[in-house]
Amino acid sequence: MSSTTPVVTRFAPSPAGLLSIEGARTALFNSLYARHTGGRFLLRIEDTDSDPATQANVKVILDGLRWLGLTWDAEPVSQLARAERHREAVRQLLDTGMAYRCWLSGEALAAAKEAAHAAGHALRSPWRERTPTPADLAAPHVIRFKGPRSGDVVVHDLIQGDVRFRNRDLEDLILARVDGVPAYNLAVIVDDHDMGVTHVIRGDDHLGNAARQTLLYEALGWTAPAFAHVPKIGKEADAKAARRTGTRPLGELAALGYLPEALRNYLALLGWSPGDDLLFTDDQAADRFDVADVNKTPARFDWGTLNTINAHYIAHADDSRLAALVADIQGRRGAPLDAAGTARLTGVVGRLKHRAETLVELADLTVGETT
Repeated sequence: MSSTTPVVTRFAPSPAGLLSIEGARTALFNSLYARHTGGRFLLRIEDTDSDPATQANVKVILDGLRWLGLTWDAEPVSQLARAERHREAVRQLLDTGMAYRCWLSGEALAAAKEAAHAAGHALRSPWRERTPTPADLAAPHVIRFKGPRSGDVVVHDLIQGDVRFRNRDLEDLILARVDGVPAYNLAVIVDDHDMGVTHVIRGDDHLGNAARQTLLYEALGWTAPAFAHVPKIGKEADAKAARRTGTRPLGELAALGYLPEALRNYLALLGWSPGDDLLFTDDQAADRFDVADVNKTPARFDWGTLNTINAHYIAHADDSRLAALVADIQGRRGAPLDAAGTARLTGVVGRLKHRAETLVELADLTVGETT
């Protein structure tokens, strides 16, 4: 990749779930780095099926990103809509001998994996070296990548440094499933390549995928993007719950009364630091943010810091905007304000907003003040 190539980042959420706090931070980091470098920030929805529930989550994710205040520089790309392009790449790998058809399944597959483990390496299907018959080709099968058996693959990561993987430990991954649907790792690299993505910034649970994807890039004759794998958000220091805060849906924080600008400020601090500053504008964050400065260790979610930041933004927010937000909370509580009450609310929140850390607290303070 040339140093003069404009930076292109992307956020690629899966609508199998909702937008999490960690996902929102990943999107923010991608947006900040694109703005910092004068590049472009793209959005891709990794919708691998057309299930109505999955498609409903797409809207929830897009609405959540918009609520957070993020914008992207092109129409969102649907992975599902690009399935034929993915199949084209699979055919290319078959034609060049870098992929093979595999009929291992059930007990035979389990036995092959057990034998490979005993031999000290990942699965290598016996079909890797066999020539299928016409009868074989007519039977259901998957298509696997014919990865190298020896040597290492090195992921040059902007956050983690150089991470080395032994090829013997990497299974011949599935490129296309029995139903012909292209698998995740294949679809991802084809989409990133075609979208011109130069920097893949994502959670460090994908670090192993980066090794597999690097091999796929080489097999297709493409240049791999720069990788930057961000550590997960750890538990709060005094957390007793098993669930990490970072996995909670972003919508929960909105419902708890946090302003989007406060969350952008706070999420930027989870793993990155602009010096000693706790508060900064979006423009200041974009000016200072460099993905190479993201910490290697997981950040701790601190509700106290978030509340301090949110209180600042509430105190400096426009009174009429706060009044509308508080009126919405009161309405959802079953206590909608009449016209006179709504008119009085603007003055009330202006007087009380300096005492609240969240919009919910501000709504509590206004009870009885507008009647």
